[in-house]
Amino acid sequence: MAVDSRMDLLSERAVLMRESLQKSQTITDNVVSILGSFDSRLSALESAMRPTQIRTHAIRKAHENIDKTLKSAEVILSQFDLLRQAETKVLKGPHEDLESYLEAIAQLRKVIRYFSSNKGFKNSDGVLNHANSLLAKAQSKLEEEFKQLLASYSKAVEPDRLFDGLPNSLRPSADGEGNGKAHGGHHNDDSETAAYTLPVLIPSRVLPLLHDLAQQMVQAGHQQLLLQIYRETRTFVLEESLRKLGVEKLSKEDVQRMQWEVLEAKIGNWIHFMRIAVKLLFAGERQVCDQIFRGFDSLSDQCFAEVTVSSVSMLLSFGDAIARSKRSPEKLFVLLDMYEIMRELHSEIETIFKGKACLEIRNSATGLTKRLAQTAQETFGDFEEAVEKDATKTAVLDGTVHPLTSYVINYVKFLFDYQATLKQLFSEFGNGDDSNSQLASVTMRIMQALQNNLEGKSKQYKDQALTHLFLMNNIHYMVRSVRRSEAKDLLGDDWVQRHRRVVQQHANLYKRTAWTKILQTSSAQGLTSSGGGSVEGGNSSGVSRGLLKERFKMFNMQFDELHQRQSQWTVPDTELRESLRLAVAEVLLPAYRSFLKRFGPLVESGKNSQRYIKYTAEDLERLLGELFEGKSMNEPRR
Repeated sequence: MAVDSRMDLLSERAVLMRESLQKSQTITDNVVSILGSFDSRLSALESAMRPTQIRTHAIRKAHENIDKTLKSAEVILSQFDLLRQAETKVLKGPHEDLESYLEAIAQLRKVIRYFSSNKGFKNSDGVLNHANSLLAKAQSKLEEEFKQLLASYSKAVEPDRLFDGLPNSLRPSADGEGNGKAHGGHHNDDSETAAYTLPVLIPSRVLPLLHDLAQQMVQAGHQQLLLQIYRETRTFVLEESLRKLGVEKLSKEDVQRMQWEVLEAKIGNWIHFMRIAVKLLFAGERQVCDQIFRGFDSLSDQCFAEVTVSSVSMLLSFGDAIARSKRSPEKLFVLLDMYEIMRELHSEIETIFKGKACLEIRNSATGLTKRLAQTAQETFGDFEEAVEKDATKTAVLDGTVHPLTSYVINYVKFLFDYQATLKQLFSEFGNGDDSNSQLASVTMRIMQALQNNLEGKSKQYKDQALTHLFLMNNIHYMVRSVRRSEAKDLLGDDWVQRHRRVVQQHANLYKRTAWTKILQTSSAQGLTSSGGGSVEGGNSSGVSRGLLKERFKMFNMQFDELHQRQSQWTVPDTELRESLRLAVAEVLLPAYRSFLKRFGPLVESGKNSQRYIKYTAEDLERLLGELFEGKSMNEPRR
């Protein structure tokens, strides 16, 4: 029973499920049918709306094209507006408002770039031609403005303005003479580090304008025209500034024809001019160049080189003419002065004349320095040879210091004023030896050459005593001068001591040569009678009174002659003169006193004794004090 009930329930549920599935299928079929209906309707609607969509898209495209066209028209109109504005400014010219004028050129370039990139526009070629023509006109006016502006502010610098830029130690004194003269340049030890004030060659407010103008010319490709304008204007200004300062164009022939005094003054001026030109004029011009051509270094270097080359050449050519002129001893010091200033200016020349364009100028300056050094060294050699071979017949009759000796010693003293310069010269252009030893060697050779020459000149004297007096005087002068100068440190004590002994040797030889003969007359030798019997007057000493008289007479005659002659001789050094008189007195007076004491009474006891005993020892001492005074022949005794 229960089983039948469960089976009935399951059958009912199966019937219900079937009915539900049938209903779902019907719904599905209905939905599919409805959707199929919608699809048909949508396809019909789409077909109906397609023409409307096409028209709408066309209208939208048309609007977009209109917008683009309007925008393009606006751009073109703005370009035409820029062109019109630029044209107005260009026609006015740059003089009144350079900044606005430069803006107009920039606008023109923009217009040209635009129409060059958009040549599809109608009449774009015509617009380009007009704009290019306007730009060319603007550039021409710009170049003219650069030329006029540069010229109006490019004036030659007056000498006083240049002098104001020098340190006080180098400014001309109140009498108009500069301090940078020959034989004076080496005393300006602080000249390299002293403050220099550059002259204002072009006002600072003008330089930015010139820079802007130059920049426009470079951008336009007109570098050569720019270079030409700058070169022609500034070259004349530099040359005129130097001319006003006193710089002259002198050829080698002009230099050769000049008297030494005139040439020496011109060399002193040249040294002063070189310092002013490099440290003030050329340095100032380099500053101007660098500011006007800022951003164009190679162009700046080229402009500066072309502007300065003629002025530099004018200055260096004079130095070169001196270096190549005929050598002579007096030129050595000016050659050293010139070498010194070139050395002083070397680093500044290298800095101011930088770059490839200035290479030739730098080489010219270095070449002159080397030629001056070479000529100075050759002049050294010439001087040494000239001293040794000096054949002047100028005789110093009184045996004093010869003019050649004082000349050579003063020359050597001057050399030691240039000691630092000479050491520099030897270290750079010498044979590799230590510069101190080279200078010492040169000095010793010159002193030896002088001594050799003096030996030759001393042979002109017939009196051997005067020969030795002459050598004594001159070598003593050499020794004393060395001891009192810086030469002592270089030549050394050994040189001094060796030559002091030479002086003493000649003093001894003079004394022996001059006074040996008279000493023999005051000697007892040869006075004793050879007969051994009684002598005249019954004198038991065995001495002949007649022979004694003859001896005293001979002494008087010889002393008178020696006194007369040697009073005309000269020993210029007071200490040496007193020493030599004392040396003579020390040998003569004791011998005479002894002779007079021993034999004087024999003569005094006879007749006319005053004819024979003419001098007392005191008389001789007083008269010896008159020796070496350089008296004239007619000057009376004291």
